[in-house]
Amino acid sequence: MVPPLTAGEEQGWSIGAHLGGIIASFIPALVIWLVFRERSRMVADHAKEALNFQITVAIAYVAGWVLTIILIGPLISLAAWVCSIVFAILASVAANKRQAYRYPVSIRFVS
Repeated sequence: MVPPLTAGEEQGWSIGAHLGGIIASFIPALVIWLVFRERSRMVADHAKEALNFQITVAIAYVAGWVLTIILIGPLISLAAWVCSIVFAILASVAANKRQAYRYPVSIRFVS
């Protein structure tokens, strides 16, 4: 039996799930969700939210790349990048306060 996470560990891993997406897309959130979902409800919820959002951002990046043909792609990619940073910071602040957070623009792939 694996012991549950402490309050500080929950905050740290939850923040890491959100901020990790800025650097490495959905991989940090996926790993954190798979490793800690049984040990902490808070970490599981935050990692799942971050995972869904980062997958949505990855889709926006692909759409931006495809739409470079009609010159709107770079704008879509820039908007996705800015949203990724701003919303990840807002989510990290909520995780630090031990509050739930829902990304305003996110497709629910993992429930």
